[in-house]
Amino acid sequence: MRAGGILLPVSSLPSKYGIGCFSKEAYDFVDFLVKAGQRYWQILPLGPTSYGDSPYQSFSTFAGNPYFIDLEELIGEGVLTEAECAACDFGKDARSVDYGKLYEARYPLLRRAYERSHVESNEEFHAFQERERYWLLDYAVFMAVKDRFGGRPWNEWAEDIRLRWGYAMEYYQRELYFEIEFYQYLQYLFFRQWRRLKEYANSRGVRIIGDIPIYVAYDSADAWAGPELFQLDGDGLPASVAGCPPDGFSATGQLWGNPLYRWERHRETGFDWWVRRIAKCFELYDMVRIDHFRGFDEYYSIPYGEETAQNGHWERGPGIELFHTLKRRLGERPIIAEDLGYMTSTVRRLVEESGYPGMKVLEFAFDSRDSSDAGDYLPHNYVRNCVAYTGTHDNETILGWLGSILPEEKQHVRDYLGRPDDSNRELAFQLVRLAASSVADLCVIPLQDYLGLDNRARINQPSTLGKNWKWRVDKTALQERTAETILGLMRLYGRI
Repeated sequence: MRAGGILLPVSSLPSKYGIGCFSKEAYDFVDFLVKAGQRYWQILPLGPTSYGDSPYQSFSTFAGNPYFIDLEELIGEGVLTEAECAACDFGKDARSVDYGKLYEARYPLLRRAYERSHVESNEEFHAFQERERYWLLDYAVFMAVKDRFGGRPWNEWAEDIRLRWGYAMEYYQRELYFEIEFYQYLQYLFFRQWRRLKEYANSRGVRIIGDIPIYVAYDSADAWAGPELFQLDGDGLPASVAGCPPDGFSATGQLWGNPLYRWERHRETGFDWWVRRIAKCFELYDMVRIDHFRGFDEYYSIPYGEETAQNGHWERGPGIELFHTLKRRLGERPIIAEDLGYMTSTVRRLVEESGYPGMKVLEFAFDSRDSSDAGDYLPHNYVRNCVAYTGTHDNETILGWLGSILPEEKQHVRDYLGRPDDSNRELAFQLVRLAASSVADLCVIPLQDYLGLDNRARINQPSTLGKNWKWRVDKTALQERTAETILGLMRLYGRI
């Protein structure tokens, strides 16, 4: 069935108190999606972010980001006051997240809420602790011990707790009891509020597309608590790390630094960790996009300590065996395979065997630097089992992109659209129309492209630090007429 969706990170919502969250504005955005004829809301990963603020580098693959907890709900519960929240400095620009100020202001408020919450007598909280114990305790201990060691990564902790010796685990759980309970309380709030928002979206006919990175961060509860699942040595240091080889976009490649999986160990356990991970995702989302899908076919391995990705090599991944296991143990689940970038014949075969829809990004269709695969992204070559995008969170906005591409690339755009005299703004709208009109079963457009925004609204520029994940939509931008325009496109191209 043909459908449409909008890509907007939760952090980009126009909520109060410094960052988008599970507040009234999130419910208002669901209502906007309904008015616009959208059946999907695609978000970015919801995990707690670490240095660099990237949702793709999280302290846990199972936990939620405390920044998304709605403080207004806590005011309503009486564990915070409006005056306490208003007195905090979350930054002056409502259209940008100031992560430094957010960190300094949010956690003291949340700690105050915990101290007033009486969770020790909350049966719902205790049931949550028990239900989520398979990941929650390790995560909460990890965060509490991390605080005790001044925020340093776990490989810099004292040896006994770094290597999880039994007596050290007992000592820190006893010594940091209330700090551990605090982090569990934050997760209780996060999941309670998120489930309520998701239920509201589902009740209005909107499904949530979640997003998970293929890898976990090295400085994470996952790597600390399960070192046997990763290519780590006896001291917990990586043998090799993840990244991408040099290409037309980067002469030295991309050095991500994530620990690589020890796939033979995952096979021995029947891929239990992956089954738990994907099962958790489908508690939170209705559909899941898995980032860097080609890494399941072959993954790029870079020796630990390298300063670039130039000296890496390819290794075989788990292939279709992993996805056969997931289907056998969890049943058929709606997954989107992020199959962007250089596609080998074996990657194509893996996507085809999995049956998952791949991604088609219009910006890639006109790229003269990588013309070998560009034709795959032109709509006349699409198949129905795919998801069409103008761009993703990693790309320029479509208007910004039109202003940065080469003259011959823009001429290709004009020729393909049959619009020789249009301005960049008009071409941008026609590209949105082109994605909507394609045969792709699902079309997901970043909100910035529907709003006609330039690169000041870009979410992420890969391989850069300090300017990403900050953009927030102006609360006045979600107008009735914008919803009507989007609805008109959905009707015209059979996506209602």
